[in-house]
Amino acid sequence: MQLRKHSQLFAAIATLLLTTPLWATNGYFAHGTGTKNNGLAGSGLAMPEDAISVANNPAAALANAGKYDLGIAIFSPMRSYKTSASQLNGNFGAFTIGPNDIDSSKNTFFIPHMAGTWKISDESAWFATFYGKGGMNTVWKGGTATFDPDGPGPAPVLTFPGTFGGGAFGGNGTAGVDLAQAFLEIGYARSAGESFTWGVSLVGVMQVFAARGVGTFAPFTKTFAASGGAAFPQNLSNNGHDQSYGVGAKVGIQIDMTRKTTFAASYQNKIGMSKLKDYSDLFADNGNFDIPADLKVGITFRPNTGLAVNFDIQHIWYSDVPSVGNAFGNIFGCPTVAGTNLENCLGGKTGAGFGWEDMTIYKVGMQWSSGNDWTWRAGVSHGDQPIPDSEVLFNILAPGTIENHLTFGFTRKLSSGNEMSMAFLYALNNKVTGPNPFDPTQTISIDMDQWSVELSYGWR
Repeated sequence: MQLRKHSQLFAAIATLLLTTPLWATNGYFAHGTGTKNNGLAGSGLAMPEDAISVANNPAAALANAGKYDLGIAIFSPMRSYKTSASQLNGNFGAFTIGPNDIDSSKNTFFIPHMAGTWKISDESAWFATFYGKGGMNTVWKGGTATFDPDGPGPAPVLTFPGTFGGGAFGGNGTAGVDLAQAFLEIGYARSAGESFTWGVSLVGVMQVFAARGVGTFAPFTKTFAASGGAAFPQNLSNNGHDQSYGVGAKVGIQIDMTRKTTFAASYQNKIGMSKLKDYSDLFADNGNFDIPADLKVGITFRPNTGLAVNFDIQHIWYSDVPSVGNAFGNIFGCPTVAGTNLENCLGGKTGAGFGWEDMTIYKVGMQWSSGNDWTWRAGVSHGDQPIPDSEVLFNILAPGTIENHLTFGFTRKLSSGNEMSMAFLYALNNKVTGPNPFDPTQTISIDMDQWSVELSYGWR
């Protein structure tokens, strides 16, 4: 009966994770995974203390064998964009947004996680975990866009509702995206001597994506350009949610360098995903949206038994995923704009993307004990956001501008030996401003700040 109840609970959490549009904080990757990890600003790779630590480093399974975690975060990102007045106002082929000043709707999300570890022997353990690592969500209601549907030259312009004028195809033109990524890992860890542990895991990924209100980009798609305008793209916008799947691997190590110092490292390869066919006219290479590789390294120093200081670095290779890393300026190579290369159109192999650069995040966290029952945490992290000033137009859909995080958390050990943990996050507001590439007389600003509260329960 107890096993059945746990199975039903796990199934409910899995359903919630797969149907919740997530928003992450380092680009579209999660700030951290697990309540304790989040209380340390995503640091503590070399100080795994709960079952969900295996999501950061599979080598953590052995030290936490026999532990289980369930957790959920309430996450609130505040997204907005603003466009200036234009001197062209849609004339001479310009595509002018607004001027608009809009806050994104839907600002509260629930993000769960769960993990279990099982001891095989004194030297080995295995684990399973399910969690969200990345995603994005925007809902831009209202606003207008003005453009000349006949292309360059002095001609009457048209204004349609919606950030990108999506109302030209009916409705109110509401624009935005939903992206949720769910990760299922099954792995194994083993010691190789008293001070060295290694781990490896198989990583299964499902992602769900939808885009709305971007139908006005149809003339810049490979489908439209290749047909000379005879074929309208059917896989660009407002097609509901599509799914894609992929399998990758993660490896990790943990080394006790001295009695007071521990080192850890973890690497997840780039995961090739099946294509999002319903958005093959939007993403590069006919709907390709792979998961970028990332590397984490961390060191923990324990001056005394009640205090630990963590220093971690994470690097994410966003630029290796064409749909994310390709510059939006590639679109000017499309034959329907000013070029001759079909592959530079939306949906092409070198099609316009979000122009994201790789991201390196530096994290510092401190943990200290207060008696036998209370453990406290605080942390700060910084990483230069991945969006260049030249890429703001498309990134209205995905304003991943956050750079700095402040966190606090604690754990209360119960009389049963089980634990309740909480973590609090505030991501400081950051703005990116740049020119509208279709209207150089207009500037676009995107910005965001965030907060979250996370609660988890751990038991043996």
